[in-house]
Order: sequence, then C-alpha cells, then structure tokens
Amino acid sequence: MGDCIFCKIIKGEIPSKKVYEDKDIFAFEDINPQAPVHILIVPKKHIDKSLDATDQDKELIGSIFMVANKLAKEKGIAESGFRLVVNCNRDSGQDVFHIHFHLLGGRKMKWPPG
Repeated sequence: MGDCIFCKIIKGEIPSKKVYEDKDIFAFEDINPQAPVHILIVPKKHIDKSLDATDQDKELIGSIFMVANKLAKEKGIAESGFRLVVNCNRDSGQDVFHIHFHLLGGRKMKWPPG
C-alpha cells in the first residue's frame, strides 16, 4: 500500500498531529475537522475498508473502540457525548481507502448525519 496516505502518516513520511500510538493503532487530528474534536483512529495494518476486515481483525477492531473511549475521556467529550463514524466505499464518503474511525465531539450532533 505504498501510495496510501494513512500508511505514510503512520510511518512518519507525512506529518500529523499524533494524539495516540501503540503497536497496532495510530490516532491523529483530522486536518479538516468537522467538530471541535475530530480525531482519526487508524489501524497500522492496512485494511482498505470495513468490508475487508476478517475474523483475524476482531481484536484489532475492538481495540480501536477502546482507544476511542480513552481519547473521548482525555478530550473531555465522553460525558457530553461523541460520535464514532466509519465510512465504507465512495457513496458513504470514504475518500481514503485505509479503514479509519472518525471520533467527533465537542458540539451537539445532528441526525440524520448525511
């Protein structure tokens, strides 16, 4: 996945405002935030989209949810509420084909979101 922008960010080839990293997950501030808190949580393993996740990815995906909860608490949005969004394919709004989770909070969210 040599041309994947998120793979390059994870490797440090493209700068980012990192907010979390462990052996499997990298999280950074979105460069075009849609809320006061807008963090992208990305597995280091390249998976194009949610439909490509396999049974072997269950623990990784679960860990992403735990990281989202941790970051929501650290950023002060856990009690007021936050949204965790995963887009799948172009019509959903997925522009970067490396699965990623948007952690959004710090303002009242609307429904429906689209």
